[in-house]
Amino acid sequence: MAITKIQSESLNLADDFAFTGTITGAGGVNTPAFYARRTGSNQSIGDNVLTKAQFNTKDLDTNNCYDNSTNYRFTPNVAGKYYVFSMIRSSSDDSLLYESYMEFKKNGTFLPENTYVYISTGNHLITINAFAIVEMNGTTDYLEVFARMDRMTNNSCLITSGSNFGGYKIIT
Repeated sequence: MAITKIQSESLNLADDFAFTGTITGAGGVNTPAFYARRTGSNQSIGDNVLTKAQFNTKDLDTNNCYDNSTNYRFTPNVAGKYYVFSMIRSSSDDSLLYESYMEFKKNGTFLPENTYVYISTGNHLITINAFAIVEMNGTTDYLEVFARMDRMTNNSCLITSGSNFGGYKIIT
């Protein structure tokens, strides 16, 4: 069915339509978007020391906004609200982990309210997840993930392979 002019009496919502022109003002895009993870060797961090998590492999980076080799941060080049998430797998081979903690930092400052997770279990492996909606200016704002693990002994802990960090722009 070819429609050259849309009028309320000529549009049957039960029909299928194939558009050949450009539709503007409908929807949006969820970019920039990224997904990075820890691969290869585990990241060693000091006992009970807040340390930036290093997600060294990018599986998705639509706008080249995630640095996976130097700063390990997301710096979107489009202003807006972003849904971000992270999962940290912390482990200890020779003693039990007492607690694990993760937080997002925007421009080096802790983000309050639902952006951190704290778990105390006494296991060898703890997996923690966090998510947030963060407003970013598209020019200078950046986001990082930090983790802290505390063991029963004062030895180092590990952020293991499979830990991840990702996010995308929310259509508003």
